[in-house]
Amino acid sequence: MKRRTFLERIGSILAVLGITEAEWLSLGNRYYQALAQPSPRKLALLIGINQYQKIPALSGCLTDVELQRELLIHRFGFQGSDILTLTEEQASRELIEAAFLDRLGKQAKLDDVVVFHFSGYGSRVKLETSPDTMQNALVPTNAISESQDEKIVNYILEETLLLLLRSLPTNRVTAVLDTSYYAPTPVLGLKSRALPESVKAKLAAEELDFLQQLKTQKLSSTPIVLAATSNPKQSAREGLFSGFSAGLFTYVLTQYLWEFTPTTRIQVALSYMENSLSKLGSKQQPALLSSQKNQHLTSLPPDNIIGAEGAVTAIEEDGKTVQLWLAGLPPQVLLYYGVNSRFTLATTTEELVLRSRTGLTAKAQITQIEGANPLQIGQLVQEAVRVLPRNINLIIALDTGLERIERVDATSAFAAFPHVSTVVAGEKPADYLFAKLQQTPSRYGLFSLGGELISNATGEPGEAVKLTVQKLAPKLSTLLAAKLWRLTENQGSSRLALKATLEIITNISPRVIIQRETVRTCTTETSIQKSLPTPIVPIGSRMQYRVENQSDRPVYLILLGLNNNHTAIALYSWETPQEPNTADTKPLLKEVVIAPGETLTLPQTNTASEWVISGPTSECEHQLIFSTAPFNGTLAALNTAKYSTAEEGPMSPLLNSLDVVQALLQDLHNASALKTEMNVTAADSHSLDVNNWASLSFSFQVL
Repeated sequence: MKRRTFLERIGSILAVLGITEAEWLSLGNRYYQALAQPSPRKLALLIGINQYQKIPALSGCLTDVELQRELLIHRFGFQGSDILTLTEEQASRELIEAAFLDRLGKQAKLDDVVVFHFSGYGSRVKLETSPDTMQNALVPTNAISESQDEKIVNYILEETLLLLLRSLPTNRVTAVLDTSYYAPTPVLGLKSRALPESVKAKLAAEELDFLQQLKTQKLSSTPIVLAATSNPKQSAREGLFSGFSAGLFTYVLTQYLWEFTPTTRIQVALSYMENSLSKLGSKQQPALLSSQKNQHLTSLPPDNIIGAEGAVTAIEEDGKTVQLWLAGLPPQVLLYYGVNSRFTLATTTEELVLRSRTGLTAKAQITQIEGANPLQIGQLVQEAVRVLPRNINLIIALDTGLERIERVDATSAFAAFPHVSTVVAGEKPADYLFAKLQQTPSRYGLFSLGGELISNATGEPGEAVKLTVQKLAPKLSTLLAAKLWRLTENQGSSRLALKATLEIITNISPRVIIQRETVRTCTTETSIQKSLPTPIVPIGSRMQYRVENQSDRPVYLILLGLNNNHTAIALYSWETPQEPNTADTKPLLKEVVIAPGETLTLPQTNTASEWVISGPTSECEHQLIFSTAPFNGTLAALNTAKYSTAEEGPMSPLLNSLDVVQALLQDLHNASALKTEMNVTAADSHSLDVNNWASLSFSFQVL
């Protein structure tokens, strides 16, 4: 189809895009339902660019295309022949627009599902028609072409793309844009997918002509457009993982859609994704761009697709070994996912034992069951046993902006700490970044991978590297403890039926802030309807958790967290003494146990045990960890902590956080009680059974 013929079929442009709270609340649900609905055909155009002409290379865009392609095929029933990918030199402005017109515009019909994905640089450019404003634009591989007198850029305007999406004859159109338009200076930590603004550059005349033609026509489609950032000043980041790089937004979005079902309310999905991004070191917040204000989500029955951690992608000739794609595992867990971890097939009772892993692919051995059907490519796999090494380090990346002698001194100083190791930033996965602050005289500090300074983790101006590192000892221990408890997160795979709700206590009725539940056991849809991705809790609020045990077994609970910017805390449940305590009698802790079918509020509602949110302004993270067996070792470790009296309150500082978490992992290992013939236990690893443990993550902001 010729371009002009195509343009004659489309109508006038709708209003300029905007973002409202109502649109936030439809982000992931619209995306999931658009993909999961049965339809005559499902088409996709996926674009990823790492290598640019005359521009520094990116690293994770090709992985993004692979993540999206595997998701569409194995999770949403797309045919491989209906997915077109344009990567590297194929992804020029001319070829992208031609592929859109010929592949999507010509083939899509009413009620078809269409997905467009772009991973690469974004930027801003000034148009001659509007010289006072900068326009967002996607950067193709042939971004720059120099003429004799001026700089010409072959960008695709965001406005052009949105008009193309609206030109399609179906309303089931979804676009994912893992790019951004604001380039921070300097870039610290994770690589940014944004180029500096092209103030003096001119946009290619062909792009302007195309845009003007689109503007004169009528458009009928209302696409869902998911963007990696919600704030013009935010930057889309890409991270280095276990053997691969990927865009953080694409990774957490596709990982969420592997594990979770469309019955989950969208605000829960938003909260989950933002929480995952934060754990990966980025403060970016996903956004929904839409042309409709206050749009209403039509209720549609979900497709018969169950959650999974991955799929079978190949079966070897011996018939006993399979290749797996494991993009459904939480990103922070994948790096440490150990040999002998187990999966079950979603539709049978057979088990697969993990034997090796490279990046997102793994090999597993089939545990044959008599009478079982042969395995097939495309079958979904669900986590059954998670094996984690006992010896896990906190990994500190040394910024390449440090002088050689500074890196040598830092490496030596960090080596003095047990369970801490260093890498050169950008070469291997890391948890935090050690770098210089942008000030004079020089000063060193610890940063998130996204470049956010960790509170109380800086040296004095002019202080030597080694002295600054030595002062970080308590902080490093706390951050390692947090890393370990995050490795227990399994909201998507746990088989314990649990629901936990964070509430603000008011004089009328509790106000829900966040709700989490184990999605493979839930029978009803979550009831939250008003929470936003970043829940905000005012200082002075009285808080509680409401925990429902919907299983047929009693469960035990431990709560650990980071409060007031990376200070460890725990929930202390005090034992009521039989006799009044004397001055030298130390209060003891008791197990928090919830009977089958019961609901428990924590802390218990009385004046002496109120949980009141105190300042200063901070971001808080809590991990609620459940087990079918008592936390004997964890409570023993908590009892050795140096706290004064129970009057400190139920949520109190945790001084020996690393000892407590190591004891907790051992308790979860003991609770799994795996049969010895399963050969999944080893002296150097913990084995956790999804039938005996659940771990739910909560994050909120205190203002």
